[in-house]
Formats: sequence, C-alpha cells, structure tokens
Amino acid sequence: MADTLPFPDDLIEFQQCLHQSRAEYSALCRALPWSVEPLAGWPGTVHPHTGEVTGGRDVSPGYTPEQEAEESRLLGLVRVLSIAVSRHPYWTTLEKDAGLVRARMELEQDPKVRPDAAGVTGGVKAA
Repeated sequence: MADTLPFPDDLIEFQQCLHQSRAEYSALCRALPWSVEPLAGWPGTVHPHTGEVTGGRDVSPGYTPEQEAEESRLLGLVRVLSIAVSRHPYWTTLEKDAGLVRARMELEQDPKVRPDAAGVTGGVKAA
C-alpha cells in the first residue's frame, strides 16, 4: 500500500468523523454504569483454593438522563457516519473484487483519517 488511493475529501471527512465518534462512544461506554436501569448487584464466587473472587457486580445506579441522551446521540452519530462511509458513491467506481476490500481497509488506515492525526471533533450531526 505504498501508493494511496485518491479518496474524495468528503469521504475522508466522513471516515475521520466516524473514527472520532467511535472513540468517543467507546470512552463513554467504559465510564457508564453497567446497567441502564438501577439494579442491585450480586456477590461473586469465591474460589475454594485461592480465595479469588470472580464474577459478581456492584450496585448499578443506572444512567442519568444526561448519560442516556449522550449514549443515544453518539450511537446515532456512529450509525449515520457508518452508512455515509459505506454507501459513498466513490465505492461504485471501483471493481467489485478484492481491490474494493483493500481500498476500504486503506481508507480506514490512511493517516489523514486517524483521529489522533486529524484532530477532528466531528462536524456531522445525527438525525
């Protein structure tokens, strides 16, 4: 992949925003309680020989309305951007073979679309 394909600017922007939105969504999900609704936790199982406790959950306070709204917004944005990238007219200009798959992989790995290289904050709004 020494020579990169000449991807259209809007496709690069969609992919940049998609990478950024996925990263934001993943970070949010890691920070959220394990249950959307408040739920009681349960104890784990103690291993009889080592005493290590596995399984179990702490009490979940559930999502706040703000957390629920942000999770829904980011998931919607990821969906919209995924569709924008996958249905972009550029893909119809390529042969339907392994070259198309390589081109899609190349777009995802292009240094211009990586969130850390691009510094994109996401300019596309979810419906």
